[in-house]
Amino acid sequence: MLTPRDVQAYMDVHAIPGVIVQLDVPTLTVEAAALAVNVPPQRIVKSILFLVAERPVLAIACGLDYIERRAIANLFGVGRKRVKLATEEEVLQIAGYPAGAMPPFAHQQPLETLLDQRVLAQEQVFAGGGAENALLRLPPQEILRASGARVMDLVSLPEAELPE
Repeated sequence: MLTPRDVQAYMDVHAIPGVIVQLDVPTLTVEAAALAVNVPPQRIVKSILFLVAERPVLAIACGLDYIERRAIANLFGVGRKRVKLATEEEVLQIAGYPAGAMPPFAHQQPLETLLDQRVLAQEQVFAGGGAENALLRLPPQEILRASGARVMDLVSLPEAELPE
């Protein structure tokens, strides 16, 4: 299993400015993380692993925003039911980190990454730091640079799917 040291090593090698904040409390949810670092939930960035037709795809969004599986399904040209949330075991096996502590980069294998456009509107964000009591503080543009993510709207329903 990878740890915050692996995240820090990745940041050192790739010259990513950021700080791993070690906390005395677990930060497995957006609410817990926001409370632990005393910021609004929108400044917490969650990294959620999906399996799109069995292919791992990391989706990154702000705080309490709900990631629309239909947006991901439309991007990959599959039905919504082919976009599944990875299990805790799959997250650990594929990314190397426990669910709830997933950083936006520094995974054990390269992951195709999607970044919700709202993340880039923040000046500084906190993301998973590789352990349940670690958060990574950095500018969101660094997440984009380090992950090579595709920026898109992950939160709104695609226009064709909006109810009338």
